[in-house]
Amino acid sequence: MSKPPTAPGWRELHRTLAPVVVLPLLLTVSTGLGYRLLRDWGGLGRDQAHVLMALHEGEWLQQWLGQGGETVYVLLNGLGLLWMLGTGCGLLWQRLRRALRKAPP
Repeated sequence: MSKPPTAPGWRELHRTLAPVVVLPLLLTVSTGLGYRLLRDWGGLGRDQAHVLMALHEGEWLQQWLGQGGETVYVLLNGLGLLWMLGTGCGLLWQRLRRALRKAPP
């Protein structure tokens, strides 16, 4: 009798979602960092650096998703980050446990 197909493991799910999650996170990190550095060290005003904050908060999604576009972007970005941190930490924990079991006493 053949075994039923198993659901993908955490590693495969982590690997599958990583490319989808990494681009919005990189956009958020780079624009947030750029905004703060340009405001504090570059001497730009709020209006001059607003384009970075619009990208950072997902304001650009309003044209496709309406008023809730920003909220959807922030929510999915946050959930994606939590997912990647949770699964990444879980995978790291598994690897450490295996390494500790193999280590000679």
